[in-house]
Amino acid sequence: MFTPFMTTGIGSLPHTDPVEACRLVLETFDMPFWPQLPKLSFHELMIPQFSEGMPFVKIDEHRETMWIERDDSDALTRFYETYSEDVRILISDDYSKGLYTFIKFIKDKHFKFLKGQTTGPLTFTLGLKDSRGKLIFFDEELREISLLILKAKIKWQIEMLKPYTDNVIIFIDEPILSALGSTSYIGVNPDEALRLLRETSDAIKQAGGIPGIHCCGKGDWPLVINSDVNIINFDAYDYAETISLYPTEFTKFLKEGGYLAWGIVPTTDAIREENTDSIKRRFDTKLEELSKFIPSTLLLSQILLTPSCGTGSRSVEETVKAVKILIELKKLLKGAS
Repeated sequence: MFTPFMTTGIGSLPHTDPVEACRLVLETFDMPFWPQLPKLSFHELMIPQFSEGMPFVKIDEHRETMWIERDDSDALTRFYETYSEDVRILISDDYSKGLYTFIKFIKDKHFKFLKGQTTGPLTFTLGLKDSRGKLIFFDEELREISLLILKAKIKWQIEMLKPYTDNVIIFIDEPILSALGSTSYIGVNPDEALRLLRETSDAIKQAGGIPGIHCCGKGDWPLVINSDVNIINFDAYDYAETISLYPTEFTKFLKEGGYLAWGIVPTTDAIREENTDSIKRRFDTKLEELSKFIPSTLLLSQILLTPSCGTGSRSVEETVKAVKILIELKKLLKGAS
């Protein structure tokens, strides 16, 4: 499906000008993505951006906080009466300047691949609290409503992108996966976590998209593999060795047509000290280490390249540097393959 070493990004960029952000994406990546712009607005942070339509949601833009506050209104009743699989719960322009600007840029073009993203159901429900400080994951009704809303936004997003591409890729962004199992989330049932991920992945497929998942840090890889995604994006810069802990599972995933998207260019302070040559050496070392557990031919045939995470917290200059390294790395790797 993909050519080895194709490039894409995770989602967030540090720009406050959506036109500038879209130009960068479209001029550099093989698989362009619509940019999330958290420095432009609190609305564009990953949880607020997907919160429209959520009953009882409250946002304090001045303090940049949001929470769920149940009241005596008929918000739940109205949600259940109006929600159906055919209802489009969109992401409005006020919550995604990057998406709407992106659509304007591509309206007269056509691509083989375009990428979107959704906040994952675990990150959404484990990152949003009610007025008593309780994570809404532990409220069964709110957890299920969150899943319904995210699935509806996936369907709407894919329909937005479909006219301009042969294939729509949607990454399920789940940074919280690296924290599952810690004391803060000790009550999260693994079976329920898997159900939420699988339903999200299935929603992407049913809408005609290709599901991927982004996990920074030390992910629960068996959980991720079993979520039925086609692409697993991981932080190869800092955590490539964690892949080697599950050689059988990853070998099977790759042999069955799955892809590993290597987040090999850092989006931390480390980007300041790196260059194309140093990243190439790091990639070669990581590949050699992983090849002891998974055949290198398999790794290199089922590989995509990305930054290690979104760059929304970096500067524009650092972001441009990271993207430049990524593109130059791709050329080196394709030349050596």
